[in-house]
Amino acid sequence: MADEIEIKEIDLEYCPGIIAIHRAIMKGKISESWMNSIELHLRKQDVVGYVALKDGKVAGFIVGEIKGPSFGLEKSGWIIALEAHPNFMGTGIGKALVEKIFQYFREKGISDIYTAIRWDAVDMMSFFISVGFDRSDFINLGTHLDDVTE
Repeated sequence: MADEIEIKEIDLEYCPGIIAIHRAIMKGKISESWMNSIELHLRKQDVVGYVALKDGKVAGFIVGEIKGPSFGLEKSGWIIALEAHPNFMGTGIGKALVEKIFQYFREKGISDIYTAIRWDAVDMMSFFISVGFDRSDFINLGTHLDDVTE
């Protein structure tokens, strides 16, 4: 089915389709801040992204950016969002989107690509491993400010 899709550069016009995909994945529970963050990401100049169109409708999307140098890394590519509509999961859309963003990073001279996923997102872990990701030299750390003592 992946050969029946068209990959195009992401644009603000695709926001409604992107939001619809996220809404379907989250079973309708999405925040206003998530919707606003997608638009903000797409307005940034250092962000790259692509949509997968099936019959003219957004079936998946990927957003990435080049960061660095920082935290001991030279410039690196980061995948910050990747989703396919539940009706199209497992059809090759995610792989086609990753291949496209990898091509972009290669053209920009970027060799190291990173992403972060929730520890319990086994399906996403399996997907990223299937397209070549593995553990990195980094440990993802986080805190909640309400839990930090002053």
